[in-house]
Amino acid sequence: MEEEFVLVEASTGHLANRADKVLSGVDRQQVDLQPEIAQYQVESATGICTDMAVLREELTVARRALIERAARHDARLAATGTPVLGLTMPTPLTNAARYHRMAQEMGALTNDLAICGMHVHIGLPDDESKVFVSNHLRPWLPTLLALGANSPYWLDNDTAYASWRYVVWNRWPTSGAPPHFESAAEYFAARDEIIASGAALDAGMLYWDVRLSARHPTLELRVSDVAPTVEEAVLMAALVRAIAVTALGSGAAPTYLPPHLLKVALWRAARDGLEGFGIDPVTGAPAPASSITASLVRQVRPALEFAGDYEMVSDGIDRLLIDGTGAVRQRRALARRGRLDDVVAFLVAQTAPV
Repeated sequence: MEEEFVLVEASTGHLANRADKVLSGVDRQQVDLQPEIAQYQVESATGICTDMAVLREELTVARRALIERAARHDARLAATGTPVLGLTMPTPLTNAARYHRMAQEMGALTNDLAICGMHVHIGLPDDESKVFVSNHLRPWLPTLLALGANSPYWLDNDTAYASWRYVVWNRWPTSGAPPHFESAAEYFAARDEIIASGAALDAGMLYWDVRLSARHPTLELRVSDVAPTVEEAVLMAALVRAIAVTALGSGAAPTYLPPHLLKVALWRAARDGLEGFGIDPVTGAPAPASSITASLVRQVRPALEFAGDYEMVSDGIDRLLIDGTGAVRQRRALARRGRLDDVVAFLVAQTAPV
């Protein structure tokens, strides 16, 4: 798993352009901490985990390491899909040739990349399996987006969306839900056509919500905002793995959601989160997002039980339904006194592992 975070000033809660200082001298053999495209972003990556307890521990260690390093430079770590206070435009880019080339080629698209996601990598035996599982994940992308919605604020305002990060990110020409592919050959042909068009510099800029990783032998889910807490990150990982296991175990054809319905389903998920309505991937009709989530859990329950994850996932979703997703909790923090700096303080506290 990979998690992206923003650094904020300890005194004001505004973005802190200190990633280079925070990451200086990192021993990546102990914990994998990395820069991202903006100078106020940092990223962590776990190793290969076959057990959710191990994943939880690795995520915990990485967050604690970043929190400690940030504190040395009067900064704090915040797990939010978008920053709450202020935004520097254009984005102060990390000094790497690749990022500067992206800015040159993509222009103003790189001006507001203060967005943080969470990426779940699933190891699969071959490219055909990856494409097959991608097709099975595809109709559930809106549900996974709704569960992880954690970015209601942008430029000091409430956007009226649960995941504004998803809206911002979808301005890019290679973002959004992938097509349904019949084979790995069809997938790679589409990838090559996109690169040839200039819409992507290379395979690493194929930014679909689920894609074959350009760097690892994995299928990579990218639809979610960064999780507010370690527990919610682990919940997402367990669900994604269970969908993959269920798909491979059944060998059945995936539910096909037409592109126009999938697009509006993702929009509804980004707007409403788990608290509103979604598009049922089976019927294509509007339904409460909570009911669609329950249908997903029922479908993958055998895989969750086999892995020993069912109780954790079931309890975690119940907590989200009761306490609210990250977006709901951010808005609740504002409602107490009407102060956005309270939201930042809440995010900083929530990001720290218990």
